[in-house]
Amino acid sequence: MMSKSELDLCYLTATEAVAQFKAKTLSPVDVLRAQIARIEAVNSKLNAITYTHFDRALKEAQVAEGLYMRGVATRPLEGVTCAIKDGNPIKGEIMTVGSKAFADFIPDESAPTVERLINAGAIVHCRTTMSEFGHSAITKSPLWGVTRNAWNPEYSSGGSSGGAGSALAAGMTTLADGTDGGGSIRVPAALGGLFGYKPPFGRNPVDTLSPGETLMHYGPLARSVADCALMQNVMSGQHPKDLYSLPDQVVLPTFGESLRGRRIALSMNLGFYEVSKEVRENTLAAAEIFRGLGCIVEEIQLPWERASVEDAWLIKWQALLWAQCGDLLPEFRNDLDPFVVELMEQGSHLDLRRFYRTNQTKHEMHQALVAAMSGYDLLIAPTTATTQIPADRHDADPLLINGKAIDRPYVGWLLTTPFNLLSQYPVFSVPSGVDQTTSIPTGLQIIGPAYDDLAVFSAAYAFEAATQPWSFRRPLL
Repeated sequence: MMSKSELDLCYLTATEAVAQFKAKTLSPVDVLRAQIARIEAVNSKLNAITYTHFDRALKEAQVAEGLYMRGVATRPLEGVTCAIKDGNPIKGEIMTVGSKAFADFIPDESAPTVERLINAGAIVHCRTTMSEFGHSAITKSPLWGVTRNAWNPEYSSGGSSGGAGSALAAGMTTLADGTDGGGSIRVPAALGGLFGYKPPFGRNPVDTLSPGETLMHYGPLARSVADCALMQNVMSGQHPKDLYSLPDQVVLPTFGESLRGRRIALSMNLGFYEVSKEVRENTLAAAEIFRGLGCIVEEIQLPWERASVEDAWLIKWQALLWAQCGDLLPEFRNDLDPFVVELMEQGSHLDLRRFYRTNQTKHEMHQALVAAMSGYDLLIAPTTATTQIPADRHDADPLLINGKAIDRPYVGWLLTTPFNLLSQYPVFSVPSGVDQTTSIPTGLQIIGPAYDDLAVFSAAYAFEAATQPWSFRRPLL
């Protein structure tokens, strides 16, 4: 049993930890040892971690401790633990992407954002689980099994960065990275009571081994807005190996500003999603918090249609899986998640006309959103439609929300995928409350105009300050 003081170390934010490191009142070694003990105590219940690197991490923490004690210049994340997703390559280390087909794969280069985190002083003490190839918002895989939610292990922690969300919520790490091709940062953030940021496409360079078309984004997961800003400032900026990375870096502040007078559009369903009563109530409560901050919040109706939006995302996703992983089928078909195989096979039958028509859908979605948001500074909407997703649920299983059967249950509960199609929009998922029927947190998406990271972070800071800080809330494990 961990003492309260040890558990407190596990849940320190990076911002708090670095301040104490610099004040010489705390050592990175103490934080790391507490989190190692936490992993050893609770990971068997959650299955959030794949590989650990404790010996190496302790040596790095000792080096960081020495730097702080000598009072020399330190890097932004010096001595801070950061769990890296199993699909984000680190040169020379096994990366399985949750698949038996890659059980022994060792990449020969690191993802640009991962390299930047390490070069900024982050200590990678563990790798986190993901759904196979990141295909699902439910984290389970043939190689690693089922990952569970720290707030209620019967339910999913989301995905595909579900291990990151579970590990952060359980205090196994201070920071975690994720990727987001359909909500894979924002969904675990929502279901974990965490903060997760999907930057606009190009803001953060993507893995040169797996470009992921324009759907894919690398970004931060953390227990505070300031920690997300700290990570994002390290991860962002142009990279020579990513043609699409943007030349102008946006430096995010570590504090917010007044939102008084800001006009915020509220969409409860983005035009077509069925949203549970509990999520709806928490979203309305979040809107009231913004009103209390002096914002004008008005509900809008988006004319988006389920068939066209979901079709567009699914077509792109199926094509991507087929293009990148289809060659595995002859040898590994029986080792892969059957739903992954189904997605690949659907991708193999797509024609170019259907694929390129998704760009027309994106254009129409953007025009409709611009019109609906005319006169507003931001849009807010739920992150997920429900928290009632069993940890071992299969993606094709029937799904009921408010007693209604959801079409396409694979994506029908994710209010995140539209903003992977409209990938230039920055989106921050922040905690909006708790679903009392499951004891699992709910999330609110704060969506800014294209490429306006600052507007989104400003709103997130103000919202966080107006609510009880989530970094003080801990699941009972």
